[in-house]
Amino acid sequence: MPAHKNFKVAVTKDNLVFASAHFITFPGHRCERLHGHNYRTRVVVEGGLNPEAHYVLDFAELKQLMKRLTDEIDHKVLLPLQNPKIQVREEGDSVSVTVVGRPRYVFPREDCALLPVPNTTVEMLAQYLAGRVRQELAGLGGVDLTAVEVEVEETVGQAATYRESLR
Repeated sequence: MPAHKNFKVAVTKDNLVFASAHFITFPGHRCERLHGHNYRTRVVVEGGLNPEAHYVLDFAELKQLMKRLTDEIDHKVLLPLQNPKIQVREEGDSVSVTVVGRPRYVFPREDCALLPVPNTTVEMLAQYLAGRVRQELAGLGGVDLTAVEVEVEETVGQAATYRESLR
């Protein structure tokens, strides 16, 4: 039986960034103040080669996909929908946020990204983006993926990476 060849391609570009506001909750009842970061991303996909093109995936497709995903959350307030301490409610054109039952913020709906995460840490943002990349690439067909990895850097020298093996 021939050995399975696995390749890894990575994309990190100056435009695969998002500037967003967020706050996270800490153990106990602590919650930090709303603040922002200029996040940078890096995506790595691993897999077998496309037998015709001899690549894992066209770089242009991967760059376009990551650009679209980062644009979705660029210039938004990132709000977690799965945090028991934070209640996020859509009310018409606005979103109200209460933390541990106390009113905290009201934002225009169009300025918010409501994310299926328990906290808007870089770890959770990396996992969220990796899941989106995996879903989108699975829908393409013809891509033999074995792993997806996304790194999110919130400031120079501070980053988290999430890697998901698909086999």
